[in-house]
Amino acid sequence: MAGTYRSFLTFLIMIIAFSGSFAQHKITVEEYIMTYKDIAMEKMEIYRIPASITLAQGILESGIGNSELARKANNHFGIKCHKGWTGKTYHMDDDTKDECFRKYNDAEESYRDHSLFLTTRDRYAGLFDLDITDYKAWARGLKKSGYATNPRYPQLLIRIIEENRLDKFDKGISPSYASSKEIGTGISSAYTNLPMPQPSNYELVEIWETGRKVYMNNGVKFIFARAGDSWADIAADFEIYSWQLPKYNELDKKSTPRQGQMVYIEKKKRKNKNVDTHTVRSGETMHDIAQIYGIQLARLCKKNNIPEGINAEAGKILKLH
Repeated sequence: MAGTYRSFLTFLIMIIAFSGSFAQHKITVEEYIMTYKDIAMEKMEIYRIPASITLAQGILESGIGNSELARKANNHFGIKCHKGWTGKTYHMDDDTKDECFRKYNDAEESYRDHSLFLTTRDRYAGLFDLDITDYKAWARGLKKSGYATNPRYPQLLIRIIEENRLDKFDKGISPSYASSKEIGTGISSAYTNLPMPQPSNYELVEIWETGRKVYMNNGVKFIFARAGDSWADIAADFEIYSWQLPKYNELDKKSTPRQGQMVYIEKKKRKNKNVDTHTVRSGETMHDIAQIYGIQLARLCKKNNIPEGINAEAGKILKLH
């Protein structure tokens, strides 16, 4: 009887873990834009705030809709409670411990409150003297008015707008995205066209009976994917759950490993113990860099004050240690 109970408990845990992996699906920038563009354009008509600015702020402030605040409080703009707020609240650590943020019933309510937040506060009044199609002036004006403390806030908004052609929405035009390659180049993606890391650059630590060669990078074990590999194939060889691999490598569980791609079979480290800095190359994403150095993507972004989902500009020196 005890054995049956343990078997059932093990099965239940596996089901919960498997189900939880579905909840971790990360929204892409294209999905975010296509989901909220109509709301942003509707609010533009009512409140005279450029749809491009609203969408770019939503993408940036919510981590493309994947942040804790966006997922658990439907708060896409990082708006804190402030004096006079009588609605629902959500508490989490931010600039200080256990800060109070506004909580909404859905994302549209967050978009509406964002519009009201800008239109009802004197410090933002000057924004509405600007041309509604001048997204650059709006981006700079938001920073000047104190919306964000990040000194690069205007540049981040402008980059998101230009790389995703969000300014088209300010003119009532929906860009026709021919493929995912034409949208979100400023957002971390799984792959780039840069040369892949080579096995000769890493320490070979063991060869499994299946023929898999295991390498070590920054104290973390990884393999190079074979042609035709799937997450399930790799997981079966190393006797781990298939959902763990996309999680360790910070990739969508629906993605497919490419031949020659680095695939970590353990959780990556918070920092690199051997290399202090990295100079970003043209076309290189933050995800690329995190993989090359065996560092958790979220920690790399936080260490360098770069919002998750945004790539660093070529030539920028990133801290790894």
